[in-house]
Amino acid sequence: MPNHLKAALVAGEASGDLLAGLLLDGMKERWPDMTSVGIGGPQMAQRGFQTWWPHDKLSVHGFGWEVLRRYREIVGIRSQLKARLLTNPPDVFIGVDAPDFNLDLESALRQQGIRTVHFVCPSIWAWRPERVEKIKRSVDHVLCIFPFEPALLAQHGIAATYVGHPLANVIPLQPDRQQARRQLGLSDQAPVVAILPGSRGSEVKHLVDVFFQAADLITKAQPATQFIVPAVPLLKHRIVTAAQQYGLGARLQVLDGQSHTALAACDVTLIASGTATLEAALFKRPMVIAYRMGALSWQIMRRKKLQPWVGLPNILCREFVVPELLQDAASPQALAKEVLAWLDAQTQQPERIRALEQRFSALHIELKRDTPTLAADAIAQILQG
Repeated sequence: MPNHLKAALVAGEASGDLLAGLLLDGMKERWPDMTSVGIGGPQMAQRGFQTWWPHDKLSVHGFGWEVLRRYREIVGIRSQLKARLLTNPPDVFIGVDAPDFNLDLESALRQQGIRTVHFVCPSIWAWRPERVEKIKRSVDHVLCIFPFEPALLAQHGIAATYVGHPLANVIPLQPDRQQARRQLGLSDQAPVVAILPGSRGSEVKHLVDVFFQAADLITKAQPATQFIVPAVPLLKHRIVTAAQQYGLGARLQVLDGQSHTALAACDVTLIASGTATLEAALFKRPMVIAYRMGALSWQIMRRKKLQPWVGLPNILCREFVVPELLQDAASPQALAKEVLAWLDAQTQQPERIRALEQRFSALHIELKRDTPTLAADAIAQILQG
């Protein structure tokens, strides 16, 4: 095993940047003089990561035209990165999520003798099960964030280690709602709804209008409701413009990031399906999960879906513990109705809120592991093999 480790990493969006930053913490503890290069974001840069391309270059989702618009640029980046890594090979390459980008790159690097690790098992248990063969060809090891995944991968001859979910260590078991509200200047006497329309431009495009229309309906039913919207910097202007269009004004506060503070402060969150829903569950918050995409993308996704759930809290709990409204079902009226039901439950059905909090607390404990150390240990074993 090398004394001076050189690692290459690719994280394709904000959630991957956060996961990779925590992974780098564990690796730097084991290899203090390590160097790390590739594609990443600010969390990785804080750990000394050398960013060759920013992670938002890879932030795209969907199918058809939504991907084809960016296809040439993304493929070009991957080709340049592959050439650079083959010219000066790292000791290990770690693809952090972003399987559409990373698996092909990992396959090419592995064929040339570079050890490859994929951090976050692609959700073959939810959709696209055919991807398992590509995983088998592409990676030496998978670092899994959910406890059921290693056994599933083992059935296909893929080595894997459960390392827990890093977010379970970042988010406190008992979030302080009052402190978060004070930090954001919110009243303790009025309900707070956190609106999270996604961290990608395409997500915000499809969701922000219906989310803000729902907020307007919620306000009509409960005029004192306070709304907070954490926004990534590149999307803040679009979100502010949409809020002004729907006349939400002073009732809605657009934040510079601060998604964790927003989730800690809120009573309910109206939220795009994705990693943020797991964060909301770890904050023990009721939520309404929604998702919309282009018509072609939706038809393809719907045919490939393997489970009745799309939201991570529901998938992990194996039942609809929180409502999901997808595509046409995610109308402003339906979204507002479900959010108001959670707000009403705060006073009229407190046992419903307590049951959800208990369920999410048990999930939090199950996911809480020393992820940086476990991941670094697994990588060390791969390098020794």
